[in-house]
Amino acid sequence: MNYKPYSPEWHRYRYLKEALDKYLEDGIDPTFIMDDLRDILHLRSEAAYQEFSRINQLEHYLSDE
Repeated sequence: MNYKPYSPEWHRYRYLKEALDKYLEDGIDPTFIMDDLRDILHLRSEAAYQEFSRINQLEHYLSDE
């Protein structure tokens, strides 16, 4: 990808590349890389669901008023 230097896309690509390069330089098995990615996504999803649940509860409480 050829993103405009210092654009948000360029920074995201660079950070992802650096992380993957580190895994590869350390000789990490690809299954561990995939496990880490899944774990990160799962944690993010769980946090988003908890926030949704709190907001949903508040909306229900407000609608009962």
